[in-house]
Amino acid sequence: MATITITVTVAGGKFVLDGISQATYSATPGNTYKFDQSDGTNGTHPLRLSTTSDGTHNSGSAYTDGVTTNGTPGSAGAYTQIEVTATTVQSLFYYCSSHSGMGGAFNVGGTGTVQYQDRAGFAVQNRTTDPVPYAQELADNPYAGAWSSVANMNTATDNLASMGTTTAALAAGGNNPPISDKSETWNGTAWTEGNNLNTARSHMHGAGITTSAVIAGGEAPSNTNAVEKYNGTSWTTSTNYPASKASIGGLGASNTASVFFGGAPTVAETYEFDGTNWTETNDMNTGRNDLAAAGTQTAGIAIGGNIPPRTNITETYNGSTWTEVGDMNTAKNGLGASTQGSTTSALAFGGSVPPGTALTESWDGTSWTEVADLATARYDIGGSGTGNTSALAFAGGTPPRTAATEEWSFSGLPPATPAANYSDSIVGDMYYNSSTGTFKAIKDGGAPIGSWASGGTKNTIVNDGTGSGSRTAGLAFGGIAPPGITADTETYNGTSWTEVNNLNAGRRSLTGTGTQTASLAIAGGEAGSFTAAVEKWDGTNWTEVNDLNTARGYNPGSSGTTTAGLCFGGRVDPNPAVTAKTEYYNGTSWTEVNDLNTARYNGAGAGVFPSTLYAGGHSNSPPGATLTVNELWDGTSWSESSELNTGRNGLGGTGNTNTSVLVFGGTPPETSKTEGWNGTSWTEVADLAAPSEDFCSSAVGGGTSALRASGNVSGARSGATEEWEAADFQIKTVTTS
Repeated sequence: MATITITVTVAGGKFVLDGISQATYSATPGNTYKFDQSDGTNGTHPLRLSTTSDGTHNSGSAYTDGVTTNGTPGSAGAYTQIEVTATTVQSLFYYCSSHSGMGGAFNVGGTGTVQYQDRAGFAVQNRTTDPVPYAQELADNPYAGAWSSVANMNTATDNLASMGTTTAALAAGGNNPPISDKSETWNGTAWTEGNNLNTARSHMHGAGITTSAVIAGGEAPSNTNAVEKYNGTSWTTSTNYPASKASIGGLGASNTASVFFGGAPTVAETYEFDGTNWTETNDMNTGRNDLAAAGTQTAGIAIGGNIPPRTNITETYNGSTWTEVGDMNTAKNGLGASTQGSTTSALAFGGSVPPGTALTESWDGTSWTEVADLATARYDIGGSGTGNTSALAFAGGTPPRTAATEEWSFSGLPPATPAANYSDSIVGDMYYNSSTGTFKAIKDGGAPIGSWASGGTKNTIVNDGTGSGSRTAGLAFGGIAPPGITADTETYNGTSWTEVNNLNAGRRSLTGTGTQTASLAIAGGEAGSFTAAVEKWDGTNWTEVNDLNTARGYNPGSSGTTTAGLCFGGRVDPNPAVTAKTEYYNGTSWTEVNDLNTARYNGAGAGVFPSTLYAGGHSNSPPGATLTVNELWDGTSWSESSELNTGRNGLGGTGNTNTSVLVFGGTPPETSKTEGWNGTSWTEVADLAAPSEDFCSSAVGGGTSALRASGNVSGARSGATEEWEAADFQIKTVTTS
């Protein structure tokens, strides 16, 4: 691009540009414009630029982006110049900083950022480099939310009725024991005991809000048909429910418009209440009791419950009929919900998944998504709230019974799933890359960071093996394949597994580094059979290379390549003990370097040397403790960093550096939880399809690509493969025409 010189003189108290007084000048992005003020008439008249006509004389200020000045106006070499780019403000004005009324307009044409924003309605960020998609998506995680403790109820209880919102909630009855008649209200800050029920009861449901509520049925102590209405001050008896039932579900926004359904003994019956009379309407599709509900008499949702057994079935109600919709991820009864939610937005939490669960799921009108857990697992819980962004969880059995209250705080967009046949429409962040001179967009679709999908089945089903490579070019080797330890080696092309040449020596509980064509199989074994042996894969064959200095097994951690690798942790003889020893491989030999801060084994190593991460595992302090510890290697030493959300061992990890890592699966208990690391913190993302541990996994891919193969899946040895791909955020170059 060019530098264009504009000759500036002064005549009649006005700036003259290239011979034209107060000329309107048009500039093109990519050029530099030099206002030459060397002519003597410019003395005492410094030319400056502003977004305001006449600049500082009209309450404006000087515009300085890309602007430089030199010398004294009226002297040789004096000038003011501006480098015009796509990010330069489109409408500028030149003026004299000492005298008013001298200047004119300096317009930026082309496809400047401001012009594009005005035309297309996008908020454009200015960047010199493209953002990292994974880190960007973590920051915009649509499922971001967390539970935090707030003030306790006055009385610990469970199996209570609950109604209302996060700032105006109502709790009544329950088990203390004995069966309670107590009633408490929440004002957003504290619980206050109010007027008691007329009939002490538990195992009932309610509908409404703190100024207009109704409860029906329950145990008092046997099943009852008693109904009570609340007017904001006191409870009064009303027309009995058509049948004596406990654990009934209820929906509604007042004590004159509600619907109750299900109950124990298990039924599907549904009755509407107008404040005086009960009218039978269409049954639920599936009879159940001890369920949760959210919404109103004409737009509600029934969640989970007990048939028996406990169920994950979800149904919506439109004021007339019930429709089965997407199931919860986990079957539960005795759970709570945001009672004033809707058919398109609700939160369900806690419940009976013995001995009780902290699981929380978010409903977006189509499907349930697991989000951040309650701080305290509990069942037979109370709940209130207004959707999937606002909820209160209180009381319940932990055991023992609790008065603890938690509030759901939300910091993101409501959960959403991309539409079918999702296109490359610009729906994410828009920015201008000033280095390449292009406008770009991040396509996110409001989707999670990524998702797991089924892949090909491994030919030899193993557990306690290891892997290397990537999602579409993976390598799996070693492990246990009954009747014993195996040397099996297979490659994966993104679709299917192929058997290739085996290890020279079968081994279990080993670790691996590298790619599909250049990998190391390192150490392995269990107490009394630990090995220091290392084999190198060249894409065709395994070759024995120099041993580690310290024999170790029980899945030590590793990262790197065949010429720059790291091995760390594991178990060693005698006892067996747990080690923190770390060794570096230079392509020929192993050298001991600085130890881990926490000795451990069976964790997840990730990264490419020297940028390495080691997360989770088992320790010997106390013996066998499952850890959340996370350590980073910087090429010289280990440092502790932010810990995993869920402690586990037998997990997998994949990463390109120690700033973009995915870990997944593990035990105990066997889990499907997946967490992403952005260099600063861990975020829970989409789960594996099935709980898994002691599997083979890819080594590279970071937060955008991963592979899990074989291992123990849902408690049984399996050859199944799952692939992680962050397909819903891509950097797209866009046109501005």
